Amino acid sequence: MSSETPNIPMTRDHRRQWRDCQYVYPVIARRSKGLSIGVNLNPDKHCTFACVYCQIDRRIQRDFHHVDLDEVRRELRLAMYEAISGELWREERFAAVPESMRRINDIAFSGDGEPTLLVDFDRAVQVAVEVRNDMRRPDVKLVVITNATQLDQPQVQRALPTLKHQNGEIWAKLDAGTEAMFRAINHPFPRFTLRHVLENITAVARIMPVVIQTLFLRWDGHLPAATEVAAYVDNLRGIVRAGGQIKLVQVHTIARTPACPQASALANDQLDAIADQVRAALADVPVETYYA
Repeated sequence: MSSETPNIPMTRDHRRQWRDCQYVYPVIARRSKGLSIGVNLNPDKHCTFACVYCQIDRRIQRDFHHVDLDEVRRELRLAMYEAISGELWREERFAAVPESMRRINDIAFSGDGEPTLLVDFDRAVQVAVEVRNDMRRPDVKLVVITNATQLDQPQVQRALPTLKHQNGEIWAKLDAGTEAMFRAINHPFPRFTLRHVLENITAVARIMPVVIQTLFLRWDGHLPAATEVAAYVDNLRGIVRAGGQIKLVQVHTIARTPACPQASALANDQLDAIADQVRAALADVPVETYYA
């Protein structure tokens, strides 16, 4: 079963620039099924992965950027006010959004790199909580979109209680079943392994339910091997067997032009076949598919 949102062009428009903001960028997101207010804590593109499907070209480096949390606060207030007041929907970029999607679903820490690398990431989360609550919108979720390499680090551990009790979610990337595929697709820095990622996800999933995000693709024209998909499914089972809670599995493929030309999208039926394997293995876990 697909979980596609209406086929409207702005669901593919995830540009990081909105007005004069440095960090905040509203987008209409397929997975949010509405407005997601993005917070880019990595304008310097700092990341622990260099995924082959990423649209960010990491061969072009940017200088270190100090994140001004007071500015993050100001920009979040602006974006939320513009959405609540209706001013946002008068902008050309958002004017065609259907009424059903003109709702603020979440504040999402995402952007041009790995958001949890920020040494005071917990303070950034607290800023989002304060702005959201000041605007009297406790229904708006806090979403952390992460490659899971930093979930064991102090700045994330400090943030977890806030996320757990303030309508927060961890959306953890898990793109591989084997170490070889992990290294080939995600290009992690040398000290990170698939085992490390799985241990981090499992530890957090014991504290609060996690959403698993997985991107499957063609690489040099080749489909994912059956053995690789089976190993991936077994990794999900392992998280559950170890006491982790998986709230949802999002199975998707390439939707925007990647920096690496050898990477291309799977066909709908190919993605559905993988999603069905996940459903068969984890009968109590919802699975959503997002096509190219």
